[in-house]
Amino acid sequence: MRRRRAITRARAPRQATCIDPLPVRHGTCELCEALVSDPSESMFDLVLTGGTVVDPASGTNTRCDVAISGTQISAIGPDLAMRGVQILDCTGSTVVPGLVEGHSHIFQHVSKVGAPADEAHLRRGVVAVADAGTAGASTFSAFRKLVVERNDLRIVNFLNVSVLGLIDFRFGELMNPDTLVVEDALATAAENPDVVRGFKIRLSEDVVGPNWEALLKKSIVLAEQARLPLMVHIGETEAPLPVVLDYLRAGDIVAHCYTGKPHGILDGDRVLPEVIAARERGVLFDSAHGKSNLSFEVARRAISAGFLPDILSSDTSARNWRGPVFDLLTSISKLVALGAPLEECIRRATTAPAALLGLDTEGYGRLEVGGRADVTVLTETSEVELPDAAGNSIVAPRLEPTIVIHNGARVQTVPWRGGAST
Repeated sequence: MRRRRAITRARAPRQATCIDPLPVRHGTCELCEALVSDPSESMFDLVLTGGTVVDPASGTNTRCDVAISGTQISAIGPDLAMRGVQILDCTGSTVVPGLVEGHSHIFQHVSKVGAPADEAHLRRGVVAVADAGTAGASTFSAFRKLVVERNDLRIVNFLNVSVLGLIDFRFGELMNPDTLVVEDALATAAENPDVVRGFKIRLSEDVVGPNWEALLKKSIVLAEQARLPLMVHIGETEAPLPVVLDYLRAGDIVAHCYTGKPHGILDGDRVLPEVIAARERGVLFDSAHGKSNLSFEVARRAISAGFLPDILSSDTSARNWRGPVFDLLTSISKLVALGAPLEECIRRATTAPAALLGLDTEGYGRLEVGGRADVTVLTETSEVELPDAAGNSIVAPRLEPTIVIHNGARVQTVPWRGGAST
């Protein structure tokens, strides 16, 4: 893993330059003269001004400025723009911590399902991402070399319990149960604690066949030995969800909680009591949109019943990053349109996954003075047609990452890959 040393730079006062300047009464030259005349007021490299700062980690939800110097956040508060060397006007937008993607598939060039990490995530507002089981123990060294070490954003993973990993969706990686080699998975996790943050098993019938129960039990033992969580893919499983939930421990994750496939979380309009009980004992639920695992109807009913995902993720892959998923912000936009509060969605795409992945100790998932300068600015666009994984659509506003700051530097974003505005 590449580590970056945070740098605090001492500077002599410099002339301020306004980018997207605010409508101030005095001219830019007078502003610069005022700043330079008072050397006690240090300058900031960059100030994001006028936006509504939403940081669930600190409970902040107010209009204020965020100042950045070097790779760190220097100040958060009102009236900081006059001390900025560069100023970005965020009026009308929401300023949040750099997004953390808790479930993706980014093993490009090795797995047929791998999307490009930089273009699919960093350039769409995500600064840290967890690959969810694309690599297994036999392919992990390539994942580390080709993905982790060659991308600027922070990348961790849930190691597939099959040594094969998820190379091709057409062929279940656990149809031969002997591919679950506990010793190999344990060794890979022990040798790569900076990357391996859990394990992943897909329990669909076309992946595990009739051996789901034995393989799940073996995966639980593996996760217990490694003292790591297990992520379990549901939908089209042989057994009903309550039977699967009985095996899971506090900290384990159920992926695709809003799936419309058989054996989901709902019984009609109500959330299954076994699902509620599992959450109460610490099992986590991940939305994980994916190509085939987000049903608007299931999500609408669950959200109406007060059941929000613990982790809000996109499950981006090469199969869906050009639709119907597109990116994490589009997944957030869909749940907001279905009734989920924006601030709670931001929490579940920043603070919550950062804590789950152990990235909170590295400063991810929050905005704080002295912390990482990772910031995403969200601007609501006009209404567009947004699809789910079952071919249904809603027309709703979409959140666009108009400004992305990663490690103190502005990232060049890419346009949304969806259709035209309605």
